[in-house]
Amino acid sequence: MPEHTRGKLLVATPELQDPNFARTVVLVLEHNADGALGVVLNRPSDTTLAESLPSWADLAAPPSVVFVGGPVQPEAAIGLARTAPGADGADLDGFAPLFGGLGTIDLARAPEDLAFPVETVRVFAGYSGWGPGQLDGELAAEGWYVCEAFPGDPWTAQPQDLWRAVLRRQPGPLRLVASFPDDPSLN
Repeated sequence: MPEHTRGKLLVATPELQDPNFARTVVLVLEHNADGALGVVLNRPSDTTLAESLPSWADLAAPPSVVFVGGPVQPEAAIGLARTAPGADGADLDGFAPLFGGLGTIDLARAPEDLAFPVETVRVFAGYSGWGPGQLDGELAAEGWYVCEAFPGDPWTAQPQDLWRAVLRRQPGPLRLVASFPDDPSLN
């Protein structure tokens, strides 16, 4: 049975050198026996949300750009949204809840066509995907740290600092990894 990582963060270890995932923080949206799916929270692109999905641009968390969610289907868009307080995420058409008012949203619908208020949104081009057992193998090989997601992680205005910020808040020796240099050979 796979480790339950749905709703958690995968934080790349310094040894993970795959250019798609080096120093990334991935929010896991699904993880089961069929595989896993998530989005990279700390890879903003140069494309503004106003260029690609203008109807959602006013709700975008800063920076108001499309993020690179991962190498799988880069032409596909995944939207994360936070519903307004009091909205019952489990019963909302067009919204699949994850935790704490956070979930995926149907970007094909305009915000004004939804029957519930959305506080903020972040859009990802592509996603990170793993086949059956693949992520489990990477976790067993200690390629990722599994960390609790904080409600503000998907909305950080400083995505370039998220890898270090998540590691710094971890207990014990793991917090020291936040100081690991980008290139240890220069140390």
